[in-house]
Amino acid sequence: MKSLIAALAILAAPALALAESSPWPADAELYIVSPKDGDTVSSPFRVVFGVKGVAVRPAGDETPGSGHHHLLIDRIVPAGEDLQYSLPAEDSLVHFGKGQTAVELRLPSGPHTLQLIMGDANHIPHDPPLVSEPIRVIVRNQ
Repeated sequence: MKSLIAALAILAAPALALAESSPWPADAELYIVSPKDGDTVSSPFRVVFGVKGVAVRPAGDETPGSGHHHLLIDRIVPAGEDLQYSLPAEDSLVHFGKGQTAVELRLPSGPHTLQLIMGDANHIPHDPPLVSEPIRVIVRNQ
């Protein structure tokens, strides 16, 4: 029985590796609808996420070609960053694991950078990662 389980695991390993490394659809696009790059906003302000070619689904949903949003605040995805692991939830990396497509943000006054990255069912970006262009906003608190 142990050898049968081992054989099945060996046979399944290439399929699992392929599934984990499969890229997003070729036409996939991720972007921030609003605010626009360079906007001045009052806190709290609404950030609306846009996506093309990928179905937005909650974390844990393994539907092919689907994922969920993560918002980077005051940090961007560096070129060449190793993104083979789950994205950590931090103040500067907000998870939207319920499939949300917008958020109300409260940020201190001053300049801020926002960028989206799409994660799969397990919060792992595909290779290559699907990221938006970063935008810069100026927050003015009243």
